[in-house]
Amino acid sequence: MENELKWVQIARQYIGQQEIKGVKHNPIVLDLWKTAFDAKNLPTPSVFKNDETPWCGGFVAGVLAKSDLAKHIPNGFAMARNWLKVGTKLNNPAYGCIVVFWRGNPKSASGHVGFVVGRDKAGNLMVLGGNQADAVNIKPFAPSRVLGYRWCGTQSMPATHRFALPVFASNGKVSTNEA
Repeated sequence: MENELKWVQIARQYIGQQEIKGVKHNPIVLDLWKTAFDAKNLPTPSVFKNDETPWCGGFVAGVLAKSDLAKHIPNGFAMARNWLKVGTKLNNPAYGCIVVFWRGNPKSASGHVGFVVGRDKAGNLMVLGGNQADAVNIKPFAPSRVLGYRWCGTQSMPATHRFALPVFASNGKVSTNEA
């Protein structure tokens, strides 16, 4: 995309990275955790030294830290719903914004976080995120699961053209559980 946002460009570089089942762990996923905790001037807790801990929040935080946007990383960034506390609230999705979804049910503490990069022809949000089927990829998500959109860019609001989301081809199978 022309004028690609730095954080989306960095996030795209991780597409294809996935968990390694068992005692070995993907060092790139572990580096995202470390980068995120370093950005908050915190040691990396031992629970975040494996790639089987839910890592969508670590992915978003690591990408923002690598994009010089660590100021937007919330306390407790590992919990997806904490991303609703940062940046500028948006009423509609914009390309590159952070989107937070409920997981399980809307009232649970569980959630998922990623970056909006488009829509599919059915109107689902296309989300670039980590821990989506245990990997970094772009998947369709039902808009009915959205808890909120946040803009965490270099400006307080996205440029107007960012609200015109590109349309992706997808298989239409929406993500239902990102644990």
